[in-house]
Amino acid sequence: MHDCIFCKIVAGDIPAEKLYEDDEVLAFRDIAPQAPVHFLVIPKKHIAGPADVVEADDRLVGKLLRVGAQVAAENGTGGAYRVICNNGSKAGQVVFHIHLHILGGKDRPWPI
Repeated sequence: MHDCIFCKIVAGDIPAEKLYEDDEVLAFRDIAPQAPVHFLVIPKKHIAGPADVVEADDRLVGKLLRVGAQVAAENGTGGAYRVICNNGSKAGQVVFHIHLHILGGKDRPWPI
């Protein structure tokens, strides 16, 4: 997608503080962190949101969770972190490229 900010990050057109990268997945620090550890995990393939995941994407979406856990452990969460994935603007999705927010590094009250 030519106007997707995350696709531009994947392409290298917009800089990001990368924490993990391979051929399919990228993890990078959130530019407006809500916790001491706050990063995003995205597929390099453009998928607009959770509702747009198709069966062929099952392995890739599972990989997002695995990479999120790995990067969380490498960044001092002590195994305690939240995973947030929004679907649609009414749920708080701002960038329409599926992504996981991984937040940790402090105790978090529920529901926020």
